[in-house]
Amino acid sequence: MNNLFENDDLEKNVNRPLADILRPIIIDEVVGQSHITDDNSSLGKMIKSGKISSLIFWGPPGCGKTTIARILANKTDKYFEQISAIFSGVSDLKKIFESAKIRRKNGKATMLFVDEIHRFNKSQQDAFLPVVEDGTITLIGATTENPSFELNAALLSRCQVIVLKRLDDNALDILVKRAEENIGRKLPLDKQALISLKNMADGDGRYFLTMIEQIYNQVSKNDIIDTNLLCEIVQKRAPLYDKSDDSHYNLISALHKSVRGSDVDAALYWFARMIDGGENPKYIARRLARMAVEDIGLADPQAMQICIDAWNMYERLGSPEGELALTQALIYLATAPKSNAGYVAYKKVMSRAKKTGSLMPPKHILNAPTAMMKEIGYGDGYQYDPDTKDGFSGQNYFPDEMDREKFYKPVERGFEREINKRLDYWQKLRDNIKKS
Repeated sequence: MNNLFENDDLEKNVNRPLADILRPIIIDEVVGQSHITDDNSSLGKMIKSGKISSLIFWGPPGCGKTTIARILANKTDKYFEQISAIFSGVSDLKKIFESAKIRRKNGKATMLFVDEIHRFNKSQQDAFLPVVEDGTITLIGATTENPSFELNAALLSRCQVIVLKRLDDNALDILVKRAEENIGRKLPLDKQALISLKNMADGDGRYFLTMIEQIYNQVSKNDIIDTNLLCEIVQKRAPLYDKSDDSHYNLISALHKSVRGSDVDAALYWFARMIDGGENPKYIARRLARMAVEDIGLADPQAMQICIDAWNMYERLGSPEGELALTQALIYLATAPKSNAGYVAYKKVMSRAKKTGSLMPPKHILNAPTAMMKEIGYGDGYQYDPDTKDGFSGQNYFPDEMDREKFYKPVERGFEREINKRLDYWQKLRDNIKKS
């Protein structure tokens, strides 16, 4: 990493944030994104060839999206222009596109970097289509949101999506070293305080360097501070969680799949992440009830009632005791035997019902409240099962034109093991009745 304090005029650096001073200027200096910056990656090959196509950078805040876009601009002879979708509208885009068309006539291509591109609405995104299609501009978009949900399919089809990761501990360690080299002294933190600082950053490199700058500005040269003093100097970065964005769906998916996988500790972790991020506990309660019917079913018939009780308990108690009720329900679900047999049976029988929707029930199981109905056979031959020897008549309850089918196949776990025994017993009785 170049020492920018020595290479640049010191006067120019006086008011520049440390994160900007340490911003990489070549792709090899980018940290934490080796999966896209290696020479053999698609982006690495573009940079090496100097032929940059339209791209969408998708990743969390502070992972290097803007930095890589600037590096790309330096690797091409195209005119580079940068805007933010937060502060730009259709009129701004028209001006940019007109200027790009003039440059193109004069033999100069344009690269346009759009930060927070997901903030543009559908009509604004549609405006990019013709100029990207004909090569008037090379679009480089940056977004923290899932492009599949936030960007038009037509625009996505003209761009390659590059996924960036949050910075891990190794990447943050490199940033610490670069900061120390440029400041000229060690970061004044003890071992545990440094670990806490990394946790506070939550993978955001820009925020991490901002906190480091605060520490250098407020801690004397010869002092070493612990975690308690660190917390007085800097504040923890708010978790990357918005109830309306992609992280909301990522975390609820992680919670649901952890329960389905019977990993109670992982389930508790994702539950805590959602609560800490400000998720409405009622949403989680609703999802827990769904887990009970979708993934546990009759393997544990109590699961559904426990979820409803926990939901009601939250409604009555509120926070924080209500969250404890949800926690207990979550633990019960994660440790309960799992079965989706009911769910599978429902989907299968719904498909069958749609194909055979006009078939009548067999006449012997139809009521005959009128003489005419009796005359045409309604209720004729019906057996009242509780009055039979085994409490089971074995009569046919499917339409006469339809063969008997087995939709529900319980698993050999939990209460469904007992259900299996009953079904096997009734099938044996049914087979014996057919033989007699």
